Amino acid sequence: MLKLKVNDIDVEVEEGLTVLQACEQAGVEIPRFCYHEKLSIAGNCRMCLVEMEKSPKPIASCAMPAADGMVIKTNTEKVEKSRKGVMEFLLANHPLDCPVCDQGGECDLQDQSMFYGIDKSRFKENKRDVPEKYMGPLIKTQMTRCIHCTRCIRFATEVAGVPELGAIGRGENMQITTYLEKAMESELSANVIDLCPVGALTSKPYVFEARPWELKKTETIDVMDAVGSNIRVDTYGWEVKRVLPRINEEINEEWISDKTRYACDGLKNQRLDSPYMKKNTKFEKISWKEAYNKIFEKISETPSEKIAALTGDMTNMETMFALKEFFEKTIRSENLDSRVDNLYVNTSDRENYLLNSSIEGIEDSDLIILIGANPRFEATMLNSRIRKAYLNNHTDIFCLGDIGDLNYPYEVLDNSTKTIKDIVNHTHRISEKIHNSKKPIFLIGQSALKLKSSPFLFEELKKYLIKNNKINDNWNALNILSNDASTVGSNYLNIISSNDGTNKTIDKISNNQIDVLFLFGQENLKINKKNEFIIYVGSHGDKGANLADIILPGAAYTEQDGYFANIEGKIQKAYKASYPPGEAREDWEIVNELAASIKRKKLFEDKDDLINSMNNYLNLNKQNKKFSIPKYEFIDEKITINEIDYYHSNVVARASKTMTECKNLRSNFKKTGTEG
Repeated sequence: MLKLKVNDIDVEVEEGLTVLQACEQAGVEIPRFCYHEKLSIAGNCRMCLVEMEKSPKPIASCAMPAADGMVIKTNTEKVEKSRKGVMEFLLANHPLDCPVCDQGGECDLQDQSMFYGIDKSRFKENKRDVPEKYMGPLIKTQMTRCIHCTRCIRFATEVAGVPELGAIGRGENMQITTYLEKAMESELSANVIDLCPVGALTSKPYVFEARPWELKKTETIDVMDAVGSNIRVDTYGWEVKRVLPRINEEINEEWISDKTRYACDGLKNQRLDSPYMKKNTKFEKISWKEAYNKIFEKISETPSEKIAALTGDMTNMETMFALKEFFEKTIRSENLDSRVDNLYVNTSDRENYLLNSSIEGIEDSDLIILIGANPRFEATMLNSRIRKAYLNNHTDIFCLGDIGDLNYPYEVLDNSTKTIKDIVNHTHRISEKIHNSKKPIFLIGQSALKLKSSPFLFEELKKYLIKNNKINDNWNALNILSNDASTVGSNYLNIISSNDGTNKTIDKISNNQIDVLFLFGQENLKINKKNEFIIYVGSHGDKGANLADIILPGAAYTEQDGYFANIEGKIQKAYKASYPPGEAREDWEIVNELAASIKRKKLFEDKDDLINSMNNYLNLNKQNKKFSIPKYEFIDEKITINEIDYYHSNVVARASKTMTECKNLRSNFKKTGTEG
């Protein structure tokens, strides 16, 4: 530990910290513009100047390593004068357009200028004028406001892994731009908006929409993928205006993906606000009572074994549990599932479907093997952790098959299941490397779990890892990458009709054995409708609604409280930020009212009763359940990663104009030969 003094306060800090970090540990706030905890040190702005004993002039605290015996002063006249001089230089070319700047009210430059600014400028020359730069449909630029902190450049290069943002010119003529003035190709590109300490980079979809003090702010979680990124939803009245990241070092650090941030405009498009019934191929508005009566009539004349339900990719745990109780106690049917294909899931043990190494633990790994997974598009925040592991630990990364650009180098192995067989038999060329690895990660994606040989692939790999002590009390190398926010929660609640790699519910639907089918937010059904009577419950008029005979309008993820379990198994709560439109209701309420219309008795008295019942169920089922592992055999087949429509992966994203613009831009992107 290093001992130093900050404003006559004795401080002990770890070796390797900077003077700025030491000051902050002493409770002294240091102004800064270029410094950021997650980026490399640049030392550009000089706003963090402090006085150090025996130093003839102030030092930049962000770039000076802390040393034993240092005496630091941050509140002297010399320091204040130095910071005022820096601020005067920063404001010399900065336009005085705060009233029309979207950064107003959230601007670091505004805040610091209140402390260190002066009321008159000595700068008499003409101010520089920098033309607006094009950075795509998400980022609006006003580069005349830029103070050359280079945070955006460092983020693009270091975190996002797309070094396409850089600087041209020198001194006050320096300009930050994409080299060919094209859109940034990263799924994390919009994080530069949060990083920009001034109004040079702002949100293009949000431009002139609202002021920060006008917005209601709700802290919640993201459901665009299974990572469970912590976010803040800002609403103006009913409308969601923007989504921002919240700091959670264990999950998303302080970043979010572009889809998480900008898909929110899909919440106001194609919304279902009233019950509908299909009459003569056309949908007509009906009342809730009419809808429930029609469903009751249909269920009354249908045997229970011919009634089924499928949950969707953004269905919360309360709704799934209510639906489970509805099917077990009211319908008395076992045809309930959360999958739309024969995805192999062994729910006998929770580690069989979780990311056991943890999201944060990826940074500690020394070997990563991707099997049927594309983390860049399936879990963008997870992919940034893998890149971080590569940069910090020089982690070896192998992929079964060529996935494409993951923003870090990897070695391509044969994309055959035989590769897994060779690994577990210790005959593959990387077997020795796996054996010597202390913290390996096998990341299995859903593309690999949909194969005919998935039971073999999973069970043999698990046996191999246990035998070689890669699954122990300190480390678990077996990791499953789920794509959807509801997947782990549905496994917790056993919303699954079989554990043997088949899907009895889907098989029955495919074989025309189901007469009444409930779709709860399920948009990915890959079968052609035959004679089924389909009841769709959801928020948007999308694929599921088009198949339906009756539509019941539900609430979106920002319009109801709900629990979700992320890929690590952490149960997180999404909070209500706005209200469903029109006559739409929360999903669990619809299930409760359906039960009341059929059996004249509600399943739950209220939401609290539902949550208590669900918690009791989860506590009772914490113990591993014993299932007989299905007979499996090796089949030599190709592991093909399913093509992912990243910008249109769910119903909210498909309704988003911004995501559609991003998708069109990506599909129309022309290679120039400079991509590398």
